[in-house]
Amino acid sequence: MCQVALAGVTMDLPDAYPVIVLREIDPPRRELKIPVGLAEGTAIAYGFRGIETPRPLTHEMLSSVLDRFGVRLEAVRVIAKVGRVYFAEMVMTSPSSGPQVIPCRPSDGFALALRQEIPVPLLVVEEVLEA
Repeated sequence: MCQVALAGVTMDLPDAYPVIVLREIDPPRRELKIPVGLAEGTAIAYGFRGIETPRPLTHEMLSSVLDRFGVRLEAVRVIAKVGRVYFAEMVMTSPSSGPQVIPCRPSDGFALALRQEIPVPLLVVEEVLEA
């Protein structure tokens, strides 16, 4: 797996949806662009820029719930692309159940990762990054 960093959220008109831009940390520093829904792109952009919201967004609320129950998000992994759809999973640990892998949409994993106190690695399988 290749470690990537969230490089930004873009919206190029006339496209109707935002695009999450991931950049490989190590050379050759390839980029992966994943289109997401408008609400998800907005949530990721808020988290990326550290913008406070008057009430908790869904990912902020879920982050608080995980924190209160001692669950830690260890990594978000983009594991496949089928057609135009990307698949991801979150690796989480808790004192009571140990490591668990939970399927998710990449956008949900990124939005949750951005709200953690400790930075969460974002990983992409080589085959997806090459595509």
